[in-house]
Amino acid sequence: MKYLIVGLGNIGHEYADTRHNAGFMVLDEMAKQDGVKFNIGRHAYHAETSYKGRALHLIKPTTYMNLSGKALNHWMNELKIPVENVLVVVDDIALPLGVLRLKPKGSPAGHNGLKHIEITLGHSNYARLRFGVGDNFPKGRQVDYVLSGFDEDEIPELPALIDRSIEMIKSFATIGAELTMTKFNK
Repeated sequence: MKYLIVGLGNIGHEYADTRHNAGFMVLDEMAKQDGVKFNIGRHAYHAETSYKGRALHLIKPTTYMNLSGKALNHWMNELKIPVENVLVVVDDIALPLGVLRLKPKGSPAGHNGLKHIEITLGHSNYARLRFGVGDNFPKGRQVDYVLSGFDEDEIPELPALIDRSIEMIKSFATIGAELTMTKFNK
């Protein structure tokens, strides 16, 4: 069985380690732990790993956040992976840092990457792992906030959150969205 794990973020050094790149951070760590490397592919960096007999295709779109659906759609078709085996890892300002939520479907909630995926697929029935990044920003400063790095007091929390996200990805690929939600969403 094949799975497509899509970590959302923006390419470029200036975006590395920003809140908006939480999806990239999770997939980078997963690839590192599994000893696989990303290669440049069409619309995305791609790496393949496996877990309990499942092939996990990790992609980090090179389309920038607002065109994420282009990469997801290409790789779903290229690898012939059904939408029920797709998981999008995304930053979420509606959740405080430290909160991770897996959902089988949902609205884009104002997130441009999710909006483009929904437009591209024509629906929002795909699983997403929402990585809480908090909402500690003044009104109208959301863009600056998500494109900024994590605060000094938040950085020590990231490794455990990233590891837990990886556990949730592996759980999604083995027991599915519903059971993963029961096990991990608190």
